[in-house]
Amino acid sequence: MIMSYIMLVIVVLVSVAFFTLMERSVLGYIHIRKGPNKVGLNGLFQPFADVVKLFISEMNTMSFMNMFIYLFIPFLSLLLMLLFWPLFKWGNNQIEIEFGLVYFLCISSLGVYVILGGGWASNSKYALLGSYRGLAQVISYEVSMAMLMMGLVFFCGGYNMEMIDEFQEDYWLLWGMVSMLVLWLITCLAETNRSPFDLSEGESELVSGFNVEYGSYGFAVLFMSEYGNIIFMSMLSSVLLFGGLGIFCFGGVFVMYLFLLIRGTLVRYRYDKLMLMAWKVVLPVSILILNVVLLLKVFYLFLICIKFSILFEDI
Repeated sequence: MIMSYIMLVIVVLVSVAFFTLMERSVLGYIHIRKGPNKVGLNGLFQPFADVVKLFISEMNTMSFMNMFIYLFIPFLSLLLMLLFWPLFKWGNNQIEIEFGLVYFLCISSLGVYVILGGGWASNSKYALLGSYRGLAQVISYEVSMAMLMMGLVFFCGGYNMEMIDEFQEDYWLLWGMVSMLVLWLITCLAETNRSPFDLSEGESELVSGFNVEYGSYGFAVLFMSEYGNIIFMSMLSSVLLFGGLGIFCFGGVFVMYLFLLIRGTLVRYRYDKLMLMAWKVVLPVSILILNVVLLLKVFYLFLICIKFSILFEDI
């Protein structure tokens, strides 16, 4: 089981490298320009060249930083990203987690400490302000994500991802829950700090946000964890709404492409509009969807009770 998970981690890290290549190529086509095409065959080795360049760069540190936390935060973000992947359904000595979605919510809620710790330990006012904004954003959309996930849990009857996958064997939840899909994608974009909700990494286009003081391997590890989170959220979306992973993980690849398409076409939200949408649009509608699902479930159980009562009367 341990060797199986190690192999999965290696595949995830390689996937992160090639996902960056996919992003740069897709953005190149969107902007009508050439993407990376020089290193190797059609730019195939460009991600590895980027990794070497980043890890051999100089790491600048300043004496007023809280050095231990400053250096620990990138590896904490990578650790949290890798802790998501035992939920991934790969079918080879897999760790079976009965309450998998509860485990997912617990791990994802720890991501706020990466944003806050990175900004605070840098002892830079720009990094600290960026971390405050990113922290408020992630906490706001975390509530909506939990509500949407609870709706799916009540509808499917369990927190186990295997159960949710089997529930959609004949009918994808996507077709009956289009509004939930739209809200889920918005929440995923906000949770992973991607455009147009990348406020924690775009502080009014002046500095990078909470990670402005990170360079070299610190910067590389932070963004490895971010892209790993994007891949995992895409696969999770495929399991929850696209009927499971299926052949070639169609749903997951589609959502990953959607992440890139949105980044290349939409402008960044203004911060007050971002928070307004979180608390006055996404959260009320997600609570409404949860209540509708609960009513449908109660109505279904009521019909079953009526059916059994009629059956017992006939007997």
